[in-house]
Amino acid sequence: MSSQPNVYGEKFVLRLLKKNENIKNIFDLGFPLTEDELKKSINKRNSITIIAAPTGEGKTTTLYSIIDYLNRPEINITTIEDPVEIRIDGLNQIEIDARSSFSGALRTVLRQDPDIILVGEIRDKETGEIAIQAGQTGHYVLSTIHTIDAIEVITRLRKMGLSDYDIASTLATSISQRLVRRLCPKCKRERKFNEEEKRIITAIAKRYGVEFDLSRTTYDAIGCKYCNNTGYYDRIGIFEILDLTDEIKESIMNGKSSLDIKRQALQDSNYKPLVVDGIKKIIEGHTNLEELNRRLLIY
Repeated sequence: MSSQPNVYGEKFVLRLLKKNENIKNIFDLGFPLTEDELKKSINKRNSITIIAAPTGEGKTTTLYSIIDYLNRPEINITTIEDPVEIRIDGLNQIEIDARSSFSGALRTVLRQDPDIILVGEIRDKETGEIAIQAGQTGHYVLSTIHTIDAIEVITRLRKMGLSDYDIASTLATSISQRLVRRLCPKCKRERKFNEEEKRIITAIAKRYGVEFDLSRTTYDAIGCKYCNNTGYYDRIGIFEILDLTDEIKESIMNGKSSLDIKRQALQDSNYKPLVVDGIKKIIEGHTNLEELNRRLLIY
């Protein structure tokens, strides 16, 4: 619960957690990789995977789904969370309180012989340094950070005071995500893309060197009793995934800017920005251009 006085009185925000909520499969969340590609991107020893997004964009849900995907009886997985949102069998879950911190708990966890460590959030230099050390000493670390995209994870870690060497040697994958509303399956109405939509999508395709099949149909949000007359029901993630190649690691070591690293990622790796996955979700019928623009301001 959060409260804040304002000129009209007191404003309250409640965050409701379903303690017995089932973990969603990572692919049901909208994760764009195939299973083989996912295996290459996660569960690398001696490394860190960081999920980046603003508050409320589903970072923790994605972390839980990845951990659930990796969870096996022979793997020692420890999580440090604030709070523990979902309890998962087979995990050692630690909850941060007023007397503890991520960095303090992480120091203790390293003595517990973990294979995989989930740190709820990298908030400061101290936590970042210990997470880096954990990755450099044979562990696989998963965490989140508040920033706008996968490239800016590098900038954020730099601003915390972590060295380019530590970032380049340990960060294996950064993932950025946003949540968009799914079109209601009961009332969405099929139609062809109009000329303005084709123009917008074609411009994005040209900018990032991709192709989209605009001969397929899109959908309008209508509204019915099932979706409470909103036209949307549930949400789906859109993602961008940066796997750090040797060339990108070298750019980080050389102190290149985030713009230079992004240009190189677009040329040398499978990296594509959020908007590309968003348009794929439109063409697959999960959402529409209006909703994507509401989240990413693409036009």
